[in-house]
Amino acid sequence: MITGESEARDFVSARCDRAAMERIERFIQFLREENARQNLVAHSTLETVWQRHIADSAQLLDCVPRETDGVWLDLGSGAGLPGLVVAAMRPDWPVVLVESRKKRIEWLDRMIATLSLDHCRVEGDRLESVETFPAAVISARAFAPLERIIRLSSRFSTGDTLWLLPKGQSAAQELQDLPKRQRALFHVEQSQTDPRSGIIVGHLAGKAGS
Repeated sequence: MITGESEARDFVSARCDRAAMERIERFIQFLREENARQNLVAHSTLETVWQRHIADSAQLLDCVPRETDGVWLDLGSGAGLPGLVVAAMRPDWPVVLVESRKKRIEWLDRMIATLSLDHCRVEGDRLESVETFPAAVISARAFAPLERIIRLSSRFSTGDTLWLLPKGQSAAQELQDLPKRQRALFHVEQSQTDPRSGIIVGHLAGKAGS
């Protein structure tokens, strides 16, 4: 379990190269500046930004096989968590960030350009209006209740799509609230950044577009 900023930074550093760490450090700098203009993250969490936001996002990569091929779809990206962190750490992976709020779309576009994330792009619209495509990974952090995430996003999912949904303290309860058939397809992984938090992980049977 990560217990502080130094451990969090080391955790991230062990999972990427120096260029990625430089991109993340720049991202943090701009995040602090932008947060004074719009509330991207709770101000108090900037004091523990590596643990609360960067390592919390980076830990999702531990669930993804390195040979994974395809689009990482991040729902309700907001400040860019976890999508921009993933894109910064794995710049060769195609990452699509879905965000409907104008100021946050502008922020994400600016960060993509600033960090030279050539394989990352923003879908600046409500998820319901985004054209269907098959995703290799679907992530969502503080986006919506689990049932609604599945209902809105299942059309992007194939039988191979990996779902990674950090849900904080509500993970076990939200999973329990799913219909039994769906519940059996997911499980809760312990967050490495917060002993009270969980990540819902699984595969949803079906194919994109269905």
